[in-house]
Amino acid sequence: MIKAGSEQTAGSFFLSETTIEPGFPGPPPHRHRTLHDMFYVLSGTLTMQVEDEVHEVGPGGFACVPPGVVHTFSNPSPEPVRFLNFNTPAGFERYMRELAAAAADQPLTREKIGEIASRHDFEVA
Repeated sequence: MIKAGSEQTAGSFFLSETTIEPGFPGPPPHRHRTLHDMFYVLSGTLTMQVEDEVHEVGPGGFACVPPGVVHTFSNPSPEPVRFLNFNTPAGFERYMRELAAAAADQPLTREKIGEIASRHDFEVA
């Protein structure tokens, strides 16, 4: 659920609340050219891969991925994960809206996520 985007922040900030189901594979490893990608976990454990390191981020945990750094996230656990995703600058809401529309039609795969993301500040590594 998008909480704030370009329209509300004059293009400076994006915030969403996301729940990912157990077994969610996540997007392919990727980097952003200009986007800072930040995650604050509300419940569950988010598996974050940042470059070659894997981190288990639990409730209250935070991860900040600057532009140019290869990363991905997933939920291999048996429980849903709920987190806030912050991005600066704004604009990533366009990706989120397109992803939600695709998920309504079919289960998301890494390939489908990568295809959609390629139209936004998202370069598959």
